[in-house]
Amino acid sequence: MPAITSGKVLVTGANGYIAVWVVKTLLEQGFAVRGTVRSESKATHLRELFKSYGSKFEIGIVEDITKEGAFDEAVKGVDAIEHTASPFHFKADDPNELIKPAVQGTTGILKSAQAHGSAVKRVVITSSTAAVLEPTTTPRVFSEENWNEDSVAEVKEKGRAASQPGKYRASKTLAERAAWEFYEKNKAGLPFDLVVLNPPFVFGPAIHAVDKPESLNESALDWYSTVMKSKLDNDALATAGSSYVDVRDLAEAHALALTKPNVAGERIITSARPWKWQEFVTAAHKLDSRIPAGNTSFDPEAATHLIRYDPAKEQRLLGIKFKTLEETTKAIIDDYKAKGWL
Repeated sequence: MPAITSGKVLVTGANGYIAVWVVKTLLEQGFAVRGTVRSESKATHLRELFKSYGSKFEIGIVEDITKEGAFDEAVKGVDAIEHTASPFHFKADDPNELIKPAVQGTTGILKSAQAHGSAVKRVVITSSTAAVLEPTTTPRVFSEENWNEDSVAEVKEKGRAASQPGKYRASKTLAERAAWEFYEKNKAGLPFDLVVLNPPFVFGPAIHAVDKPESLNESALDWYSTVMKSKLDNDALATAGSSYVDVRDLAEAHALALTKPNVAGERIITSARPWKWQEFVTAAHKLDSRIPAGNTSFDPEAATHLIRYDPAKEQRLLGIKFKTLEETTKAIIDDYKAKGWL
């Protein structure tokens, strides 16, 4: 399938933390963008943010992504789709609060593109390393070949009693599995190909509508609570962590996933590197001494990362020069200052 170098791109959940950066990046690269939101009130900030692009940015209302045919109108007349809309929170009682919209939103947009998206050449879906990793007690490197069967089994066995991370990870795994199953089953007759991006924790400045720190999305709120509000004790700062990608680099990955022909049919982990919370705390404290210093005896060289991601495929196919942890931290702190939060 040819790469998409111009035309109109549909971005779902366009008012979300990642999606707004995707919209911005695509508009800057000359694409026209149709962004979907659940209601007109959620479009106000986007219209203001992107008003300089005039008719190159438009809004489509999709009230409920789980409804049959929810995206039928939205996919008409677009050349590609970036599907980012999926719930991410750790407050679900019933696992289906996360699983149903994740799976039905993903399969729904593929069905709509198949039936009504005659111009669509590529669909890019935002999955997560939550669909890749499995808990481990010894250091392990994960690649695009790995799938998180553990969380799916946990939710199947425990239901409402499953852990919150387990419920979220199962939703991402099942949604991505459903996307690939649909694609493999139908690809001979589809006008489009499929690319899936699997980011880990996403950090960086926020340009979506957010009026106070407590309203930040899950990953950004975690960063604020830990770095700015000392949520963790010194031991946890030195031992707790994951991997991350800067939200601006992830937006670039979404653009590259459209424009590079050799990524068709590929699943790509987009991770900058592993980290421990103290690394962000140290970087932030160096920038502003009002921010707590945390665990000053922490040695990053001695840290053990139980989960790492193999960067080979991303470097071969996308080749992103990821922002450093220090660059991401500076951008977040600058954003807080601009918002009057520091």
